[in-house]
Amino acid sequence: MSMMESEALGRVRRTERRQFNIVRFSAVALLALGLILGVLRELDFRAQAADAARVQADIFAGAVSAPLAFEDRPTLLQNLRAFQRDPEIAEAIVYGMGGEQVALRPSSEFQKLPLQPGARRVQGRLVVTRPVIEEGVHLGWVRLVAAPDPLLRVLGRYAAIGLMTVIATLLLWFAGRMALRLEQRAGQLEAANARLQDEMAQRARAEEALRQSQKMEALGQLTGGVAHDFNNLLTVIMGGLETIGRQLAKLPGGPESARMMRARDMALHGAERAATLTQRLLAFSRRQPLQPATLDPNKLVQGMGDLLRRALGETIELETVLTGGAWRIQADAAQLENAILNLAVNARDAMPEGGRLTIETANASLDEAYADKVPEGLTPGQYVMIAVTDTGSGMPPEILNMVFEPFFTTKEVGKGTGLGLSQVYGFVRQSHGHVAIYSEVGVGTTIKIYLPRRLGEEALAEDAQPINTDLLTGDERILLVEDHDDLRSYSAGILRELGYEVCVARDGDAALGCLDSGFVPDLLFTDVILPGGYNGRQLADAVAERKIDVPVLFTTGYTRNAIVHHGRLDPGVDLITKPFTFEQLAEKVRRVLDRAAAEPRTP
Repeated sequence: MSMMESEALGRVRRTERRQFNIVRFSAVALLALGLILGVLRELDFRAQAADAARVQADIFAGAVSAPLAFEDRPTLLQNLRAFQRDPEIAEAIVYGMGGEQVALRPSSEFQKLPLQPGARRVQGRLVVTRPVIEEGVHLGWVRLVAAPDPLLRVLGRYAAIGLMTVIATLLLWFAGRMALRLEQRAGQLEAANARLQDEMAQRARAEEALRQSQKMEALGQLTGGVAHDFNNLLTVIMGGLETIGRQLAKLPGGPESARMMRARDMALHGAERAATLTQRLLAFSRRQPLQPATLDPNKLVQGMGDLLRRALGETIELETVLTGGAWRIQADAAQLENAILNLAVNARDAMPEGGRLTIETANASLDEAYADKVPEGLTPGQYVMIAVTDTGSGMPPEILNMVFEPFFTTKEVGKGTGLGLSQVYGFVRQSHGHVAIYSEVGVGTTIKIYLPRRLGEEALAEDAQPINTDLLTGDERILLVEDHDDLRSYSAGILRELGYEVCVARDGDAALGCLDSGFVPDLLFTDVILPGGYNGRQLADAVAERKIDVPVLFTTGYTRNAIVHHGRLDPGVDLITKPFTFEQLAEKVRRVLDRAAAEPRTP
C-alpha cells in the first residue's frame, strides 16, 4: 500500500470517528431528553389527577353530607352507587362520626387506611380522603380510590416518549455497528501501516544493497583494471629484488654488501606491502580467486594458536571457546586464517594496555527474520559462527557503520591501511557468509563471522606437506605463455635456473606454434588473460584437443570468468596468483608435476 493510500485510509477513519461520536451523542441526548420528558409528564399527570380526584371527593362529600346528618342510609347507598358507576373511581367509601364504614364492596386495604385528609398513592393507586363538614359540623369522612389507568391510555400517554426511546435505541445500535466498522478500519489501518513500514524497510534494504553492489562493482572494476598490470609489475620488481638478494648473498661480506642488502630488503618489503594492498582490494571487491575446501573450524582455530599469540604479544591473553560437534564449513583455509588474523590484529590495536581476546566457535541457525535485516542479502539456514571478542576501547555507532569501508581507519596515519576489515568483509561475503559487528564504548567489540554449513561426508582438507627445498628442481619440459615481456623473461629465468627446459610464448597462437615445432611439454604454465584469440582456459582446451595430456598451472593477477566462477576456482584448477616469489613458483610447479606423475595418464 502506498503512502497516499494510507493517508486516505486515515482520513476515512477520522471522518467515521466523527460520525460515530455525533450518532452516539445524539442517541444519549435523546435518551436523556426522553427520560426528562417522561418524568415531567408523569409529574404533571399525577398533579392533574390529584386535583381532579380532590374535586370529585369534594363533590362526593357534599352529596353525602345530608344523608350522614339525617342518618339516611338508603340515600347514602344510592349516592355511593352513583359514584361507583364512574369508571375513573374504583372504590367509594363513607365513614361516619364513629369511624364506621359504609361501602358497596367488601373490606379492602384501602378502607383500613388512616383517616387523614389529602391525596396519596398507595400501591400505584391515587387515594383521596376528605372530611364531610356541614355548617361547621364534622359529620364524617369520604374516600375515593382511583381506578388504574387502562393500558391504551398509558401507551397513549407515553407514545412519544417510547418513540424517542426506540429512535435512541436504533441510534445506539447504529453507533455500535459504526464502532465495529471503526475497529475494522483501525485494524485495516494498522495492517496498512505495518505493510507500509515493511515496504519502506525492504526498499531501504534494497537501496542499501544496490548502493553496496554498485560500490563493489565500481571498486571491482577499478581494482580489476589495475590489478592485472600492477601485479605483473610487482612480480617483476619482487623477482628482481629476490635475484639481487641471491646474488648479494654470494658476494663477500662487507659494509657495502650489508648496506645494499638492507636497501634490497626495504624495497622488497615495500613491494610486498603493495601486493598485500592489491590483494585486499580484490578481497573487498570479492574478486580474489578462492580455493574452498571442507574445513573443521575448531581445528583451524586451534592450529592458529601459536601464530595468534606471537601477533598479540605478551600483554594480551588469548582464550578459545570451541563448541562441541562444530559443523563443517567449506571455505578457503588460507583466506579464513588471514581474516581471523586481521581481526586479532585489529583487536590488539584496540587494547594498547593489554586485555583479553576470545575466539569462539558455535553452530547457528539464521532464520528469515534475521536474514531480512541484512542489507546485502543472506540466505536463511545453518551456519558456523566464528566470533572474535576483545576487551578494548569499543566503537560508537557512527563508527560501526563505516568500519567495513575500504581505506577507513581510526588509527593514526601510517599505522593502518583501512583494508583489514574490508578484506574480512569481502572474503566472507564471497564465501556466501555474513559478518556482524557489535561494540560498546569502554567495554569492547565482538565481530562474528557466519559461514554456511557444509553438508555431506566429504573428507576434510589435509594440510599441505612441506617440500624439501633441495628437491624443487627438475628436468621436465614446460610451455610458458605470458604476454608481459619482463614477466615472461623473469618466469623463464626462474624455471631454467631450477633446471627445467622452457619454451616461451606471448600468446595462444605462439604457444600452439611451440607444439607444432615438436615441443612436447610436461606442464603448461600460462597466464589467464592473454592477447589474441585465446585466454588461458581456451589455450588449455586447445592443447587437450591435440591429444596432449598435460597438467596446467594458471597464473593471474586478476581474473573473473575464465577459471573462476562465483568467486571460486573451477574444480581441478591449479593457480598461482601474482605477484609470486622464486620459492612460491618453484614449489607450486614441483607440486603440480609430482601430482601429475602420480596420477594415471589418459591414453
